[in-house]
Amino acid sequence: MNISNSPGVNAAVGAASQGPTGDAVNLLVLRKALDTQAAGALALINAIPPQPTLASSGPLGTQVNTYA
Repeated sequence: MNISNSPGVNAAVGAASQGPTGDAVNLLVLRKALDTQAAGALALINAIPPQPTLASSGPLGTQVNTYA
């Protein structure tokens, strides 16, 4: 009877031992991707032009904000 580990068992043990490290790498990549998306979203929000001010005198634009 051969009690040594088979190649399949060795591969499973190797994959299990790399699990936490692999998870840490995956989380690091996910965090970097989320940071990149956050930076892109912030750039888009900052690119929105400011809302024009309402007219303060005259017959047009002093009662209703038609921009919104």
